[in-house]
Amino acid sequence: MAFIVVFGPLLAAIIAGLFHKQIGTRASQLITTGATIAAALASAWLFVDVAILGNARTYELAQWMAVGNFDISWDIRLDSLSAVMLVVVTSVSALVHVYSWGYMADDPHRARFFAYLSLFTFAMLSLVTADNFLQMFFGWEGVGLASYLLIGFWYKKKSANDAAIKAFVTNRVGDFGLALGVMAVFAVFGTLDFDAVFGQVDDGTVQTLTLFGLEFMALELIAFLLFIGAMGKSAQFFLHVWLPDAMEGPTPVSALIHAATMVTAGVFLVCRCYPIYELAPNTSAIITFIGATTALFAATVGLAQNDIKRVIAYSTCSQLGYMFFAAGLGLYSAAMFHLFTHAFFKALLFLGAGSVIHGLHHEQDMRNMGGIYKLLPVTWIMMIIGTLALTGVGIPLLNLGFAGFYSKDMIIEEAFMAGADGVAFGYFAFMVAIIAAGLTSFYSWRLIFMTFHGKFRGDKHTLDHAHESPWIMIVPLLLLAVGAVFAGGLFRSDFVARGALEFWGGSLPAGPYAEGNYGEGATGHHPPTWVLFSPIAVTVVGFVLAYWFYVVKEGLPAKIAARGGPLHSFLANKWYFDEIYDFIFVRGARGLGDLFWKVGDRRIIDGLGPDGVAGTVMQAGRRIVRLQSGYLYHYAFVMLIGVLGLAVWLVARAGGQ
Repeated sequence: MAFIVVFGPLLAAIIAGLFHKQIGTRASQLITTGATIAAALASAWLFVDVAILGNARTYELAQWMAVGNFDISWDIRLDSLSAVMLVVVTSVSALVHVYSWGYMADDPHRARFFAYLSLFTFAMLSLVTADNFLQMFFGWEGVGLASYLLIGFWYKKKSANDAAIKAFVTNRVGDFGLALGVMAVFAVFGTLDFDAVFGQVDDGTVQTLTLFGLEFMALELIAFLLFIGAMGKSAQFFLHVWLPDAMEGPTPVSALIHAATMVTAGVFLVCRCYPIYELAPNTSAIITFIGATTALFAATVGLAQNDIKRVIAYSTCSQLGYMFFAAGLGLYSAAMFHLFTHAFFKALLFLGAGSVIHGLHHEQDMRNMGGIYKLLPVTWIMMIIGTLALTGVGIPLLNLGFAGFYSKDMIIEEAFMAGADGVAFGYFAFMVAIIAAGLTSFYSWRLIFMTFHGKFRGDKHTLDHAHESPWIMIVPLLLLAVGAVFAGGLFRSDFVARGALEFWGGSLPAGPYAEGNYGEGATGHHPPTWVLFSPIAVTVVGFVLAYWFYVVKEGLPAKIAARGGPLHSFLANKWYFDEIYDFIFVRGARGLGDLFWKVGDRRIIDGLGPDGVAGTVMQAGRRIVRLQSGYLYHYAFVMLIGVLGLAVWLVARAGGQ
């Protein structure tokens, strides 16, 4: 089963990518989609066998490389953590493959598109089943390559090319940190095998590392460098700039890469390496701060975006912030629980947005939508379900709600408990999470109201031809909606409650604040009631404000935006990060290049070299050449002048004696 899961998509990608001209587009689609569905079914079986029944195991496929004591094998690691990721990756990928049959039906290069999707799936599966850091790094770089190909799939479109390059370069910054972290792991522990490294960590093997002449605690440095890689891949604050632009790719790409798979790789990395982070409190505090800041930053920017996919992209960035600050607080199981539920409702929202774009003939600007819920009724209902799950609607005391209610509220409650127990940035993360939850509700319902309600603000021709998506696109939405409604309630007990310790089986700790495992903090065994009701309270406030602005006072937000006040401009321009980075890095690099070229090369090197000494010699040579006239009397005259000069010199010398 494990071989079908990991290598089935790779084989399909090779066949569809290299032989689609021989077998045809339809056969390429069938092979890639069939292989991914088979991988999803096999992953479900492995999830039950490994996570539920506790049959964790590792398959050693082959020795990869051996140089001295550097011995790396290619393994498939099956434990509860990898089993959860297998289900997430393959299920969403399978649904995206099916959905793409309808969405990409008119694209002449869809065989190549399906090959890229399957290649990406293989790379992600290699990452999550890795048994050592180098194999994980292979998958890490593989998803980076595949994402570059998918984001820039419409390569004749300049904005798509620019977005693909931006994503690739930004991720290389993070990957440089990850590569250094992997090197540091080998330098300290002499191996890259997960079990061997974590075993030495548990045994208390701690030493210092010297870098750039400075000494660092080894585990802190390793943890920080690995987190740099996680920041890039999961679009955290400072390295987040690539994610919104990546919406230039086809919408199924957004659902696959930016909702449920690649962007969660950073969270998976931190959770996989939890034994290191447990002993690196300073880095964990940094993760908490960066994650909470990302959650707030992305939520504020989402308020002022008008592209339907970009709003959802910033929502993804914000929710990833929740996962990271949970991991930074040591709430690894809660982080993975939110990763699991988020995959369903965020993929649902992205594919729902794709259905809207498909129905409105590729219109993405919400300012040109409105009043279409009767024309796209199924898409409307699916988007509402996704929004209810994202905003975490539920009843706290009854533990009844949508998927996001169970996972996001768990993180918020446990962040409060961590703050009460004195964990660094615990209260900060809690307060930010509450504010971000209110903002999430506002911009999510803003999307619903601007897209489906009120008056249609776009071109009348577009409205006349608006239509619901075909069933090949609707069925994946229905299946994802089931997960968005029930995934939280069904798996809460296993992921974060009483059964967590047995469920994770050592691949993750159950968490200090799991149900029945609350520490004796300042608040006692359970969070206060007001903490339980805070998320739903701000969610209701966000809904009411969105309804008032975009339904009751329809048109008022457009007037506010037209004024272009400083706050609106600040949010609409994404805190001016692109402009700042352009000034510092792009223009800075160009200015540095100009300095080396115009001053260093032309003025100094060329000025002293070809344009200096060599130039002087050349000019002197040209003047001397003019003396070579070829006339004998000229040469005789020069010789006479020379003789006279010599005679004068001899006479003068003799007179001086």
